[in-house]
Amino acid sequence: MNPVNKEWSDLSPEEKKVQLFLNQKQTLDLFLEKGAISQAQYDKSLGDLRERKGVKV
Repeated sequence: MNPVNKEWSDLSPEEKKVQLFLNQKQTLDLFLEKGAISQAQYDKSLGDLRERKGVKV
């Protein structure tokens, strides 16, 4: 098993949920930085993401 998968498999379900949230937020951050989405789109998407994932980060 490769080290990345092993690390992932060692995470609790809550830790996995937070990590997935952070990865998706990073993508939104990049879209905003590159001008692919507006600040309003970013704010809405981030709010929706927080709601769906139940993450308070």
